[in-house]
Amino acid sequence: MKSIAQFAYRRRRYVVVGWILALVGVFALSGAFGGEFSTEFKLPGSESQKALDLLKKSGVNDRTGHQGQVVFEAQQGVQDPAVKQAVEGLLGDIRSAVPGVETISPYQPGKDYQIAKGDKIAYAQLNFSDRNYEKYTDDADVIKGLRNNVNVPGLRIELGGDMFAEAPALSSEFIGIIAAIIILLIAFGSVIAMGLPIITALFGIGIGVAIIGLLTNVMAMPNFTTQLAAMIGIGVGIDYALLIVSRYRDGLREGMEPREAIALSLDTSGRAVLFAGVTVVISLLGMFLMNLDAMRAVSTGAIVAVLITMLAALTLVPAILGFAGRNIDKFGLPHRPEKPGEMHRTIWWRWSRVIQAHPWPALIASVAVLIVLAIPLLSLRLGFGDAGNRPESDSSRRAYDLLSEGFGPGFNAPLLVVAQGKNGPPESKDLDTLASRLESTSGVESVTKPEVLGNSNLALINVFPTTGPQAEDTTDLVHRLRKETIPPVKAQTGMDVLTTGLAPGAVDFSDYVTDKLPIFIGAVLALSFLLLLVVFHSVVVPLKAVIMNMLSISAAFGAMIAVFQWGWFDFIIGQGKEGPIEAWAPMMLFAIIFGLSMDYEVFLLTRVREEYDRTGDNARAVADGLAATGRVISAAAAIMVCVFGAFVLGEQRDIKLFGFGLAAAIFIDATIVRLILVPAAMELMGRANWWAPAWLVRYLPTIRVEGARDRGWPVAGSASEAS
Repeated sequence: MKSIAQFAYRRRRYVVVGWILALVGVFALSGAFGGEFSTEFKLPGSESQKALDLLKKSGVNDRTGHQGQVVFEAQQGVQDPAVKQAVEGLLGDIRSAVPGVETISPYQPGKDYQIAKGDKIAYAQLNFSDRNYEKYTDDADVIKGLRNNVNVPGLRIELGGDMFAEAPALSSEFIGIIAAIIILLIAFGSVIAMGLPIITALFGIGIGVAIIGLLTNVMAMPNFTTQLAAMIGIGVGIDYALLIVSRYRDGLREGMEPREAIALSLDTSGRAVLFAGVTVVISLLGMFLMNLDAMRAVSTGAIVAVLITMLAALTLVPAILGFAGRNIDKFGLPHRPEKPGEMHRTIWWRWSRVIQAHPWPALIASVAVLIVLAIPLLSLRLGFGDAGNRPESDSSRRAYDLLSEGFGPGFNAPLLVVAQGKNGPPESKDLDTLASRLESTSGVESVTKPEVLGNSNLALINVFPTTGPQAEDTTDLVHRLRKETIPPVKAQTGMDVLTTGLAPGAVDFSDYVTDKLPIFIGAVLALSFLLLLVVFHSVVVPLKAVIMNMLSISAAFGAMIAVFQWGWFDFIIGQGKEGPIEAWAPMMLFAIIFGLSMDYEVFLLTRVREEYDRTGDNARAVADGLAATGRVISAAAAIMVCVFGAFVLGEQRDIKLFGFGLAAAIFIDATIVRLILVPAAMELMGRANWWAPAWLVRYLPTIRVEGARDRGWPVAGSASEAS
């Protein structure tokens, strides 16, 4: 690390220019050769995916999700001539203005089932030709404009479907960066010191997002990948730079020259940053064990963001510090500069002594709080959000509610039952038998007449549940159809019968994740344990870290379930309605949270180990390590909480949920765990913290994350230093 510090300091002009050229160059490449994003949660081998594949082969693209609705309510009745003329005119305008769209009007012969009982609510179906989701945006804007031109008293028109969801009014990334600037100004009291972490994060995010744009050419990246990468990149980029800059300022206060302080910061905090970044990457690589293309793509995007920001922290930050020199505290806010030796007067030093004096109460209280927060985890239910979870101000949510009101709660996500004949189209009597059995199943509101699809050997039946798509009763219905209703019909008729749609797809995905999650978690825990074992040459430290990280993650998951699944404090976070936890979120959240939790573990323990090696006194090392890192960890955590929390202000439920989960996890980890539970446990364990069997230590390689506190500079060269 000292060699990197030497290079970055002496060649600082080249390093800064190199990063600028890299940012401009990668952005230019991404703009010229970047591909399209594609949000598809495919689950090869599942029943729902097999059914979708059969439908696509038959050419029934309109059955596979490329749909929207024009939903309307008329107080005078939908058969009113003025209403009928307005709706038919709107559909004609849509066909003329939007290429590749088919409209199915409720006024067409044989389509009266699109009119609800009471003749107050009806809908027209919009079937779009196959295209990427991103291309729907322009079409949606055109259709919204046409809808707004319709003005008939008593007529209300809403647009249903994901493409009509409202875009966020504010940039969450921008809000997060503003919050980070304020916190850094308070923590550092200096404009220059504040600017370094922000610059690092912006470079990391810019290059990372551009690389993700290029990667869309070789893998299907979900459209929220850049948001997740930006969220993580801002958080870790600012944190890593914050740690290095803080240690640099400590070196200056101890009387070091700028070049010596840079060497010290990179050889101590830089090592911690490197190890922490590698730990996050390893956690994210665990996502590849899930064997899901979408999760591999999202994980790859997050890994790119972490690696770029980590590289920027280790090279760009020391280069800019070389330019700043002793002016790091220039343009400061009114504050009293901290002097050498004043650590023992800080609130963190006093807090460390409180924990040291009362370790048992601190340990018991913190564990109790974490367990209480984790209780909702016992009721975790996985699924996927839909328009029903959006705010009532959203047109797609209002369309969703109108359809539920007019046609029943199960209408928004019918179960699609696909029947395949052996040697041709299924026979009518067999299809009638299947439809009759389906309709008599408990939990089924109604079924449509079986429809043979073109010249294929497939037939389709829509099954409408009595409950909504996110209801637990609907999940039970899917299992009941697959295990009880359909098997006897298959045995009697010889047809192959499969179920698909939103609810069956969610069931398959959730079941798959539930089966694979223990393997994924076990692999991440094992690799993290081995890494900490190699670094600290202690069995106790990694075991304690794994247990405490699991406690903090469980508590964060519990808080997330209470808010998003139970509906607590909906009005605060802007959630339209509670629902299941996104099926992909637990594995992605675990990977990132565990990696970031290890960041704070490494930041704290490297300083504790450094003090322990210097004094040989465990009690003093724990207290002084906490005192030395408390402010940095608190500032870093506050920044991450604000950055991740800013995404709760967005419109997308999955991003909102993800941001809340990360913010809650970081807040819990940096306060209850790092500042109370860890020091209390280490105080009680004493020297046993650093215990490992002698035979094991002999076989372990030596990787010192904490570095050394000497002022050594690898090569002297006054001529080059002046450059």
